[in-house]
Amino acid sequence: MDGVHLFVFLFFYLFLLQSKLCSFTPLCTDSRAPFTPKRPLVFCPYNGSVCCDSVEDLRLKKRVQAMKISDPSCVSLVKSILCAKCDPFSQELYEIDSHTQKVPLLCNSTVSVNSAEAKDAATGFCEKVWVTCQNVSILNSPFAPSLRGRVGAPISPTSSRLTDYWQSKDSFCNTFGGSPLSGAVCFNGEPVSQRITETPQIPQGLCLEKIGNGSYLDMVAHPDGSNRVFLANQEGKIWLANMPEERSGETLVVDESNPFLDLTDIVRLDTELGLMGIAFHPNYANNGRFFVSFNCDETQWSECSGRCSCNTDVNCDPSKLVFQNGALPCQYHSIIAEFTANGTVKPSLATKANPLEVRRVFTMGLPSTGNHGGQILFGPADGYLYYMMGDGAEGGDAYNFAQNKKSLLGKIMRIDVDNMPSTTEIFDHGLWGNYSIPKDNPYSSDKALLPEIWALGLRNPWRCSFDATRPSYFLCGDSGQNEYEEVDLIEKGGNYGWRVYEGTTLFNPPKSPGGNTSASSIKPIFPVMGYNHSVVSSDLGSASITGGVFYRSKSTDPCMYGRYLYMDLYAGAIWAGIETPENSMNFTSSQLSFRCAGNSPLECTMVENDSIPSLGYIFSVAEDNNKDVFIITSKGVYRVARPSRCNYTCSKEPSPNSNVPSPTSSSNYLR
Repeated sequence: MDGVHLFVFLFFYLFLLQSKLCSFTPLCTDSRAPFTPKRPLVFCPYNGSVCCDSVEDLRLKKRVQAMKISDPSCVSLVKSILCAKCDPFSQELYEIDSHTQKVPLLCNSTVSVNSAEAKDAATGFCEKVWVTCQNVSILNSPFAPSLRGRVGAPISPTSSRLTDYWQSKDSFCNTFGGSPLSGAVCFNGEPVSQRITETPQIPQGLCLEKIGNGSYLDMVAHPDGSNRVFLANQEGKIWLANMPEERSGETLVVDESNPFLDLTDIVRLDTELGLMGIAFHPNYANNGRFFVSFNCDETQWSECSGRCSCNTDVNCDPSKLVFQNGALPCQYHSIIAEFTANGTVKPSLATKANPLEVRRVFTMGLPSTGNHGGQILFGPADGYLYYMMGDGAEGGDAYNFAQNKKSLLGKIMRIDVDNMPSTTEIFDHGLWGNYSIPKDNPYSSDKALLPEIWALGLRNPWRCSFDATRPSYFLCGDSGQNEYEEVDLIEKGGNYGWRVYEGTTLFNPPKSPGGNTSASSIKPIFPVMGYNHSVVSSDLGSASITGGVFYRSKSTDPCMYGRYLYMDLYAGAIWAGIETPENSMNFTSSQLSFRCAGNSPLECTMVENDSIPSLGYIFSVAEDNNKDVFIITSKGVYRVARPSRCNYTCSKEPSPNSNVPSPTSSSNYLR
């Protein structure tokens, strides 16, 4: 076969393969076409054209009841799996490689084919089934090996757990799971039709409106659910302000002379130093507790003192560190301090906080002025405080702190600020402040880790967020060294590779007084999204990634819903990442065009000789209680606005006259 014919053959082969992957026919497991039953299904959540009648629906209900499953969450999952028989695409779910299964193919996560750690990746819906049901007794389990078809020997129909049949999550999901990338349709807990017949509309671009001129580093929605927000600048001030609605045409008014809290006397301000983050206790509306992450200078403030992160435990000698701008190693510290708004009024009504520190939660001396993160967040599901910390290096992580399990540099920490540590806990764990250790932190299974560590192998995590709809999705932007900026999906005990890897590429450190970690000794979790420095405009350059949020406002830009927005610090580029299918952990991202609305409340400054707004440095991406998204920059505060205001088209955009509920106005609190 000559080269031309071979090319044509391969072209049509790939075309047919792609057609198979993208075109699925509604068929039932008996090869019948789906039908509309005479009576609607009561037990299984399917309507319209389905593959079950009311008799089959009742039979499935009785079967689930007969299993006598004690755990409600497990019952719900098993019900959804058995009811997949009613899905109009059930033949695609149950027929794999010409063999019909007794249960549908469960969605595993999709992972990069060049990842050496594919087998260790989280497994989406299949993992959810394993985690939820592994120790729950199920009579006549549908997951018994004999019911899998080609797997195992017959098992007696007695009450059993998944762990009676399968040694681990991997063995279970290797048997029952599959990836959409294989060309098969898999089951993720929802009707297949919701995923393959409703293609998400691709946004034409991101419309912005400028609502404020102030330069802030962080913004947090008020925990009381109102339209108020807290804004913090790098110098050390925090303000409370009302956020105007997107359709109002009003601006964000901040009384600069009347801050909620002023810490400028104790905060050390420099290029990478200052107030780094704020977090309000989940019960702030009642207890008034909130936390501030900032940097201080021990030569300027007597209460700025703590252990140096460069110490003998991590094979580091402070005397051998290079002085920076006349500053001694560990002269500057990273601090988390607790403050309170609990005073003469209910905390939710407070417009001023007590400036006196309630408790010093954490203090650590920094080996240099660079790469120390500093963001703090409360986990929405567990209520623990997460603390993002960089590798503490100016570049290259010479002492390999990020991979050192005895160092807190280059890590994400998870601590309990609701329970004070016991004397034994302080002594045994060598804590860096007044906090307790959650009992399920990774050190419980890996004693080599410091107990605070939740994840490791990060260079400088800058802006992380929990998805408002799926709190288990915890994404962080992690600043790269020379080539790649990455977005990581953070999981318990995960190692994100730095400085063995930068992105997915092996990194060659210029110097290594702290030693090296071999690639074969770790199981890196590679980025789910990111970008090379080379793709950003050469005029602007690429400074560092600014991690973002999942867009969850259906009332403003529904075409952006479910996409993860992230940006470059230099403000020359914005990306949107989409996960397909949902809960697969397989993301693709694309760079977005962006414009400023012609009727923006404040006029946008434009890039010279260009049609895009000049945003300055993008410090943070934030949400308010209405789930509108804001870009916090050195030139002001920008909100993602309705697409039509920038002449973008989104067929799902609500009518301007539609009645969209918004958070309760609290403007009277600020008067």
